[in-house]
Amino acid sequence: MPPDLAAIRAAHARIRPHIHRTPVLTSAALDAQCGGELFFKCENFQQTGAFKARGATNAVFSLTDAEAARGVATHSSGNHAAALARAARLRGIPAFIVMPSNSSPSKIRNVEAFGGRITFCAPNQQAREAACALVIAETGAALIHPFTDDRVMAGQGTAALELLEDTPGLDLILCPVGGGGLLAGTAIAVRGTRAQVQVIAVEPAEAGDAARSFRAGHIVPLEREATIADGLRTTVGAPNFTVMQELVTDVVTVSETAIVAAMRELWETLKVVVEPSGAVPYAAVLEGKVAVKGRRTGLILTGGNVDLDALPWMKK
Repeated sequence: MPPDLAAIRAAHARIRPHIHRTPVLTSAALDAQCGGELFFKCENFQQTGAFKARGATNAVFSLTDAEAARGVATHSSGNHAAALARAARLRGIPAFIVMPSNSSPSKIRNVEAFGGRITFCAPNQQAREAACALVIAETGAALIHPFTDDRVMAGQGTAALELLEDTPGLDLILCPVGGGGLLAGTAIAVRGTRAQVQVIAVEPAEAGDAARSFRAGHIVPLEREATIADGLRTTVGAPNFTVMQELVTDVVTVSETAIVAAMRELWETLKVVVEPSGAVPYAAVLEGKVAVKGRRTGLILTGGNVDLDALPWMKK
């Protein structure tokens, strides 16, 4: 079951000593360009470089000593993996991580830096889940799923709590969606505190399962993973989809070209490094997929773990 607002508030209290309260940045130049007011919640400045530190830390520190004794396990393209490895290290337990073979080198290094024990698998959801199940069978580690775990969802929702507290009068929040853990936590936090604020999910058109599912009324599995936004290459989870149907206003998709342009513009104008998955909300503004003129819009920049040797606008 998805968490409620009380669980998100409890998660915030639990993880506060272990995470950053990330800043909300603004830019007069970007506001003038779009005709509205944009407020960027910079989770690229979070521990491990992404919002995933929130959910993983809440999940690990919610475990009893007996549950934690054999460690924790997950499958992830990188950000949840690093976050779980860090949280496990803080608690003094091992973290067993399954990563797809095409994971970003910078994200692999991040996981290794926090002591995660990596097993690589084929780059698809079935391979991830099968490899993770095998690791759990061999180690007895507790599964911390990257987006369907209610403790993870509760932790992710704390980013929206902070954004709402720090930025009064928001009209809408743009949130990336892959598996849907952040989206679910965000939507629950918004509904419980500022129900008038709209939540709009954004994903790459090249991984547009959430948009198709939202319109179909049932989960439509992701058929291909062609997007540069590696953190969003997954099918939305069942409990997350339920929240999306009930609490999210819309799901829009953006092009690969817009994602790259958003990354570059945020770097040049806002002076922040944002990975493709984190740039997706601003890509929706650039492509005019969401009406922001005259409105106060929060955008969650979910992470900043970029391979600086392979920036997408560099000539090959």
